[in-house]
Amino acid sequence: MIEQRKAVIEEAMTWLRTPWRHEAAVKGAGVDCGKIIVEVYVACGLIERPTIASYPHDWALHKDDERYLEVVEQYARRVNYPMMGDIVVYKYGRTFSHGGIVRAWPDIIHAKRPEGVILANGLGGQLANREHRFYSIWERG
Repeated sequence: MIEQRKAVIEEAMTWLRTPWRHEAAVKGAGVDCGKIIVEVYVACGLIERPTIASYPHDWALHKDDERYLEVVEQYARRVNYPMMGDIVVYKYGRTFSHGGIVRAWPDIIHAKRPEGVILANGLGGQLANREHRFYSIWERG
């Protein structure tokens, strides 16, 4: 399992500096915060690529349905504290609609608008004081 977790971080690091692009999933060309998680886990052979319906970039500001969490919870179980390679999701607007991959909490890799894929403090900047949850695919049961 530790080798899989390391592989997730190594793959996520190859996405650094990829521009932020809504609904995109092309390393070096564009990706959003949800698609990077999917693409990293698929590249590591940990999940099959899900079919994700199109979504407006601001849906979380106007809707209550937890579209982002629905996808995360298909593959991962909520955990109290993250380990390397786990997922952190944040509440933006009315729902949990932003996420990243944990390196060593609170260090994360995420696709941020407009910067693109970056390393960040998961408790700092725009993420500070946001409600957040952790999920692990290794705790699927």
